[in-house]
This record gives sequence, structure tokens and C-alpha cells, in this order.
Amino acid sequence: MRGRVCGGLLALVLALAAAAWPVTAADRQVLYRGNGAEPETLDIHHSTGMTEFELEVDLFEGLVQYGPAGEPVPGVADRWTVSDDGLTYRFHVRPDARWSNGDPVVADDFIYAFRRAVDPATASSYAFILFPIANAEKITAGDAAPPSLGVAAPDPQSVVITLRAPTPYFLGLLTHHMAFPLHRATLEAKGDRWTRPGNLVGNGAYRLVRWVPQSEITLVRNEHYWDAAAVKVDEVVFVAGEDQGAALRRYRAGEIDVCYEAPVDQIAWIAQHLNAEWRPTPYLGTYYYGLNLQTAPFKDAPKLRLALALAIDRETLVAKITRAGERPAYSWVPPGIGDRYVQQLPDWANLPQVERDRRARALYAEAGYGPDRPLRFELLYNTSENHRRIAIAIAGMWKQVLGADVTLRNEEWKVYLASRSAKTFQALREAWIGDYNDANTFLELLKSDIGDQNSESYADPQFDALMKRAERTIDLDARARLMENAERIMLDDQPMIPIYHYVSKRLVKPWVAGWVDNIVDVHPTRYLSLLPH
Repeated sequence: MRGRVCGGLLALVLALAAAAWPVTAADRQVLYRGNGAEPETLDIHHSTGMTEFELEVDLFEGLVQYGPAGEPVPGVADRWTVSDDGLTYRFHVRPDARWSNGDPVVADDFIYAFRRAVDPATASSYAFILFPIANAEKITAGDAAPPSLGVAAPDPQSVVITLRAPTPYFLGLLTHHMAFPLHRATLEAKGDRWTRPGNLVGNGAYRLVRWVPQSEITLVRNEHYWDAAAVKVDEVVFVAGEDQGAALRRYRAGEIDVCYEAPVDQIAWIAQHLNAEWRPTPYLGTYYYGLNLQTAPFKDAPKLRLALALAIDRETLVAKITRAGERPAYSWVPPGIGDRYVQQLPDWANLPQVERDRRARALYAEAGYGPDRPLRFELLYNTSENHRRIAIAIAGMWKQVLGADVTLRNEEWKVYLASRSAKTFQALREAWIGDYNDANTFLELLKSDIGDQNSESYADPQFDALMKRAERTIDLDARARLMENAERIMLDDQPMIPIYHYVSKRLVKPWVAGWVDNIVDVHPTRYLSLLPH
């Protein structure tokens, strides 16, 4: 999902200028942020990746926003109250909140956006984010009309949200792009073109002025933003590119101020030579391979799926391939999430790899495969040198331990997303970064009714029932136990194969001030500034 690189003649010219003329505090501040793949869209209800969210968090602002350390803080709402039963939230919209065209931001802008988000006509793959709101799930399923959503605007400065059940992570959920407001007049006037430069009207600290496909997207400070006086960076250039090696070279040349996802084969060198700028940080995410349960060879084949999971030597993988401090993953939910959930591990997680391999070969044979009938399948990954290296290593492990023949297929980000949505894969590389610090942000992806985000098409009635009970359980300890039981059921079925738990792998120039490492790895530009250099 990630990877950052800068490109283009303009970037080179400005980088050379920066080297020739030191930046002073009085100069116009221009920040260059590598941003990986070309964004699929800036429509907040159709985007799915961090490539898009990095931009959207600068262009829009919800009732609650991310603080500099990734914590939920007041956004468009300067204050709120919660009813004693935890079902009703009342937010007060700042009177000085403005859209980038100067129009006031009012409560109806949120009501319009929330209803659009869950409307089946929008077909958002992320509609489930708003399911805690009363009637949201029914509306998405076509069983209720969008106006029945549990949101209301009793006056221009008040947004009232009614939940179907107490939701302890609800404020964190509101930092998600699905909870951002929309400028209705712009969407109605511009239609599908509303996200283009010159058309997009946002309410964040920045506004969109330029988009060169496969090159760069430029934002400038939004003078109408309610806290514009505190925003230091005047212009931020998000630079597209999927070649991590090129990103590192350009970072070293001074063309990028912030670079993400350093190439794995260079991490040892980076840690030695760029240690002060290297920011490996625990990150709320899991890297995994999803298995398509709709088709052969993984449909109705739990023993085969488990054999593949057992045959991956994760300790060797993180020590010799990824090498940035990642933790081997045997569970779907990362360790340390929330304050009540206990990480679930399969019974084989603590076995030595030689014993896992023995079990893997036995299960492989029981599934009907062997030297005379080797397993053959295709593994899809989105274009990235890091993903390629990991895929080659794991395919080699499957070949060595089981005799499986794996064909690798890579696709550019937008094509990969289309293939994932259409289920035109047998196995694919995936990653999930938690949208909020609660186990539900991971487990709900495997509910049978969640839609496209359940790439594996996993459907287990017992898992679904436990998750439904957890959604309506007020006691937080009991809720955690229900979700733990659900994860154990899923791990026994092995519809997906956890590989490692993430660390973020940022490189940040020493002159970028205000950068705070955090578990969600969100760094809105509004909190950053450039020191003289």
C-alpha cells in the first residue's frame, strides 16, 4: 500500500535551488513528500489506500481529526457531549470553519456526506466504517433509505449522531475519510469531475492546485482554514512513484524531505549511514497473503491453507528480507491493540520451524498433493520491489518445504485494486492498517457481509455471530472475549496467512520539524514545518 518517490524536472530544479540557497524561516516553505503509487481517486467514499489518505487528511477535516501524535483531537467540532447510555453524540461545529472557497462549513455538510457514504448507489467499499451509526448497515444493504441514517442537524452548528450500540472507539472512527464532510454544491455541479484541481472544494488545511498523473500532486495552504494562522508549510508536493530504490536515491539527493518504505535491501546501509533520519516505528498493521475461497485450489481446502501458513519461516523472513524490526505474525490482530484484547495465537506458533515444516508436509499430503501432484497457483502483488522480494522468498519456502510451484504476478496499484475487487486472483499480497486502535478494525474485514474488503470471501456463521454479539455488547471485557473467540475460529480456518506485523519505515530530513512517530503513522502536514537549512 505504501512507497514514496519524487520525480519530475520541477522537483530537481527546486532541489538544486535548495542546495544553492539555504532556506530561512522567512522563505516560502515547500515540503516534498514521496507518496508511492498514483492515487486511485480523491473521492473520500471511493478511495481505499494510504496513498489517498495521505492527501485526504490534508484536504479535508472531520468532526474529529488526528493530532500530531496520531491521537483523536477536536477538528471541525470544537467540543462534543456523549449521552449517559453511550448512544448519542452531539458535536458543535466551529463557527469559523470554512470550505476552501470561503463558504461556511455547517452541520448539513456532514449529514449529506454520511448519507452519501452509506447509500448503495455510491457503492463504497468502506461503507462498513459507519455501520456503528443507527441504520447504516440496513441502508447499505438496501433495507432502509439514506434519510433514516442516525444523523441529524438540529441547527447549522450541531451534528447529532445516534449509534445502534455503544461503540468505545467511535471518536477514533471519525478521523477516517469516510467521516469527512462534503461540499454538496460542488458535487452536484461537477459530478464525477469534482475531485480535479480547480473543482475540489475541501475544508482541510490545504487545497488542491495541481495534479500531474504519475508525477506529483501539489497542495497549497488553505487561507480559509479555521486554524490557518498555525499552518507553517505553504505548499506540499506529493510525489508519485513505486520504485523504492529511486526514492532513496532522490531522498539522498535532497529532492524529497519525507520518504516512505525504504528498499529492504538497503535497510542495513540506511541504519548505519542515515541513522538520525531513519524512523522505524511500531505500526498498527499486518502484512498478509489472502486466499480466494471462491475457487480452486483454496476453496474447501483448510488443510492446504494451513500447510502454506506453516511452511513460511517468518523469523528468517523478518531477519533477512524485511530487516526493519518487523515482528513475525501468526495472528491477524497485532499485539498491543487497545487495552483489553489479548492477542490470539495458533497452537503451532511457538514450535520450531522444523516441526512446522513437518506438519506442513503432512497436511499437504492429506490435502492430496505431493511430488506426483504438486500444488500450482498464482500469487498477485502490487508493483513494489519490497513486495517482489518477499514474494520470491515465500515462494521459495513453499517450493522447498512442499514442492509447490508458485507463479508471481505483479500489477500497478489501480489494476491490482480492480483485480482484487473482481476476485480475479488465487492468492494475493495484502496489508491492513488499523483505522482506529481497536481489534474490531481488523476482525470486521472477515465478516461475510462486509463486501469488497473481505477479499478472501470468508464466510463462517459462527465467526459472524460472535462479531455481531460483540457489536452489541456494552461490557468491554466481555466484548473483547467475544472477538478473541472469533479470531480463534478464523485462525483455525486460515482464509488468510498473516506474515508480519508492521513497522513504519520512514526517512525524514532533519529540517522537518513537528514530526512525531506514532502507531497509526499519520502525519498531517499542518503540524509540520521546515527549519532553516
